[in-house]
Amino acid sequence: MNKKMNRKLDALIDLLDDPDLTVFELVQQELLKETDEIIPALERKWESIFDGNCQERIENIIQNLQFKETARLLKNWLITDSDERDLLTGFLIIDRFQYPDLNPLNIQLKLENIRKKIWLELNNSLTLLEKTTILNHFLFNINEFSINFKNIHSPQNCFLNQMLDTKKGNPVSLCIFYTIIARKLDLPAQFINFPKNPLVAIVDAKLARKVHGNNAKSDVLFYINPSNKGSITSIKEIEYHLRTNNYLPLHNYTEPKSDIYFIKMLIESLELSYQSVNFTDKRDRIHQLLQLF
Repeated sequence: MNKKMNRKLDALIDLLDDPDLTVFELVQQELLKETDEIIPALERKWESIFDGNCQERIENIIQNLQFKETARLLKNWLITDSDERDLLTGFLIIDRFQYPDLNPLNIQLKLENIRKKIWLELNNSLTLLEKTTILNHFLFNINEFSINFKNIHSPQNCFLNQMLDTKKGNPVSLCIFYTIIARKLDLPAQFINFPKNPLVAIVDAKLARKVHGNNAKSDVLFYINPSNKGSITSIKEIEYHLRTNNYLPLHNYTEPKSDIYFIKMLIESLELSYQSVNFTDKRDRIHQLLQLF
C-alpha cells in the first residue's frame, strides 16, 4: 500500500468515531472496499479509543472484512483445477471463518506429526487393507478420535483446529480428517455420501479388477466408517443395506464424490450447527458461503 493510500486510509479511520451516522456509513462503505490488510490499522484505532459504540462499529467492519477474505479464498479454491485442489486447504478455509487469525502452519505441523508416527509403522509389503487397519488403530485406539456425541450439534465439531485439540468431531469433519491423513500416507481415499453417515472408500481400479473380477462395476476396494472407529465394510454389505432401506440408485451412495462435495457438506453441517445453537448471524454468513457452490 503506497503512502497516498495510507494517508487516505488513516483519514477514513480517523472518521470512524464521528458522531454523525451519515459520515460513518460513508466511511464504512469505503473501508469495506478494502482487503483484510487494513485490519491491523483498524485494530490500532480500536485500542486508541474508549467509546464503546465506536469500538463496536470497528469490530463489525473487521468481521465483514474477514468474512470477505474467507469468501474470496473459498471462491478461488472452488475454481482451482481438481488435480491441484487440496482438501486440507478447503478445510482450513472453513476454520478461518471462525478463527481468522489461525496459523495454518501449526495445523500442518500437527498433521505431519500424526502422519509420521503412522508412516513409521507402514512398509511397502503391506496391502491397502493392512495399511488401513494400522491407520485405524492409530487414530481410533491410540489417539481416540471419535464423534462428539455429548455435544453433537456444537459448531466446534466442524473445525479442524478444534478436532486436533479435543479429538472430537462430527461424521462429516471426521471423514474429511481421516481422508486427509490417509492421502498423506498415499492411501487412495475418497468420500462416499452414504445416507445419514458419510464413509471413506479406498479406490484403486487395477486392484478392484483383481479382487472383484474384470466385470466389476466399481473401482472401490472397500469402505471405511470413521464414525465407528474406522470399521471396514465390503461393497456387498453396503449394497445390501442400501437395497434393504430402498436407497436407489445404488451408485449415488456407493461411488466417490469430489472434494468439493466434501467441503459443501461440511459447510451445510456448520450451518445446521449454528442454527441449533441459535447463532443466526453466523448461520446467515455460512449460508452465503454455500451460495458459492
